Amino acid sequence: MISVVILGAGNVASHLYKAFSYSKKVSIKQWYNRDISRIASFKNEVAITDDVSLLAEADIYIIAVSDDAISKLSKQLPFENRLVVHTSGSASAYDIDKKNRRGVFYPLQTFSKSVEIDFSEVPICLETLMRKDYLPLKALAKCISKHTKRINSDQRAALHLAAVFVNNFTNQIYRIAHEITESQGAEFDLLKPLILETARKVQRNSPYVSQTGPAKRNDKKTIKKHLKLLEDDHHKDVYNLMTASIKNTHTL
Repeated sequence: MISVVILGAGNVASHLYKAFSYSKKVSIKQWYNRDISRIASFKNEVAITDDVSLLAEADIYIIAVSDDAISKLSKQLPFENRLVVHTSGSASAYDIDKKNRRGVFYPLQTFSKSVEIDFSEVPICLETLMRKDYLPLKALAKCISKHTKRINSDQRAALHLAAVFVNNFTNQIYRIAHEITESQGAEFDLLKPLILETARKVQRNSPYVSQTGPAKRNDKKTIKKHLKLLEDDHHKDVYNLMTASIKNTHTL
């Protein structure tokens, strides 16, 4: 049984709590948050606290807070030489105070508290500064996920940046598409099968091979018609930028 303490109460922390709770191989010793009201509803399930000086002893401490808060919180930890990891895709393992053994436990997924996640399908990227700490961290990851990967800091930074493109930027494109359909009273829901097929296609082929559309074909007539239909200058800017990017990729 691997014992853990979770520090933080945001989206990642909340999903980690659920995932660890479902595992028979993990014992959640305690859940900390500076605003205890955010985790008060779990007080009958797990020991909770808002006092770092009262943190329980555990095999691994998981800091799941904003990147800016990692360093400050790690300095407040009242112990030394224990394995402390954060869950950030972009923060350095060195942001954790050096009085403890340091690492990263990065679940590569988008998390919202209201949306259920099958954590067994979430890739967990692992990084430790000391070689001896990798195996216990990997053992913990395997308790909740079928996909674990040892990576270095540069790889994690690249994955996090890429994740912004495939998730955050893509979602903003969906939002623009929603605004375009709304402007003409069309149903955005009619696009959802296309969204799903686009996601499925990239599971089978590379994004390069999967690309279709007027920009790839250099269909100037259709591109001109689309730009004429767009009333919002911001939407035009995004359309022009994406069209130029696709053209550049497929005319090399």
